[in-house]
Amino acid sequence: TKTKYDIIFVSVTYDALCCAVGYNIEQEAKKGSKYIPLPYVVKGMDVSFSGILTQVEQLAKTEKTEDLCFSLQETLFAMLVETTERAMAHTGTKEVLIVGGVGCNKRLQEMMTQMVAERGGKVSAMDHRYCIDNGAMIAQAGIFALQFGESTSIEDSWCTQRYRTDQVQAIWRAP
Repeated sequence: TKTKYDIIFVSVTYDALCCAVGYNIEQEAKKGSKYIPLPYVVKGMDVSFSGILTQVEQLAKTEKTEDLCFSLQETLFAMLVETTERAMAHTGTKEVLIVGGVGCNKRLQEMMTQMVAERGGKVSAMDHRYCIDNGAMIAQAGIFALQFGESTSIEDSWCTQRYRTDQVQAIWRAP
């Protein structure tokens, strides 16, 4: 039989690999109401989730699953909203597009919408069918690059998993 600890651990661990489990965390979080402080690390535009899983694993022995999911979601999304707000300030943009697997989460959309509205902007979220991975985001970046005359042959293509987004040359933006 699975314990509460097993469910949280599997959900949190697996969520990093497969966004579908994020839906389960979202559903449990809707039942939660008690916020349990978790590690919150934001440095500039960088977030660190280090320590959160360890903390959740320990708390799963004594806390309700729904409260842990609620706290996990609130903490992680607050970090994402903070860095997004900072990015908006640095770039002067008023628009945010939420993509990727986590983009399906209604609470993230709600938190992001509130922050962006306070800055006089607009949030758009992809249809959940296109939020399974970052394919839509990558495709849109490719379209922008192509529109601005940029192309890369397959032979010259490469991938860096830990590419810093603040080092991407976005030629479609004004310097």
